[in-house]
Amino acid sequence: IASLKARNAAASMSKGKSAEALKLYEEAIAAGLNEPRYILSYSVLLLREGQYQKARELLVANQKNPQLTDDSRRQLYVNYAVGVYKLGDMQKGSELLERQHEKEPSGLIYETLGYLYIEAGETEKALAFNQEAMAYDEEDAITLDNLGQVYYRLLYDHEAARTYFERAIALKPSQIDTLYFLAQLDIASGDHSAAKEKLEKALQGRFSPLNYATRDKVQEALAKLA
Repeated sequence: IASLKARNAAASMSKGKSAEALKLYEEAIAAGLNEPRYILSYSVLLLREGQYQKARELLVANQKNPQLTDDSRRQLYVNYAVGVYKLGDMQKGSELLERQHEKEPSGLIYETLGYLYIEAGETEKALAFNQEAMAYDEEDAITLDNLGQVYYRLLYDHEAARTYFERAIALKPSQIDTLYFLAQLDIASGDHSAAKEKLEKALQGRFSPLNYATRDKVQEALAKLA
């Protein structure tokens, strides 16, 4: 029963039916769900819905789940780090991911920790770590966006930022933050039509807790172009 409810929850989640998915996941947990892929999916949904404390509790309860693989354990740590960051403890989240990175580098940790360093305003660390991530995988759209944000938000070098954002958008045309920052660059150059197109496309995406550009921020930028 737990697995069936979890499968139905995952299907609802993929269709954007968040309320229905939350209800089904809660029922699955109550029925004894212990399959990591569904627990991790549920935690992602909770994070997207702003239920950070509930996500944190779910992940703590499953940190010793015997069914966790190396990959799913890594995802659990990343989701936990995102949860504690959103609850206001960025240092705890960063330190957890730093320990995992020391054990074994991975694209997922490079992406997440690279963004947390930007959010913390740690310019030198953010630049160095995201350059290291780039050496690890030069075609990772999130890493390219992270580097663009380092140059845009921390170093105020918009031309260098544009280079990374354009490479990122070529790999992942729907990436919300990349679209948002490219739109800002369009606005600065006076191309409001191109900016509007990018912002409208960004609004069609699925926002996450690790988006710099929230839905409200994108809508506000669009309203200013009206």
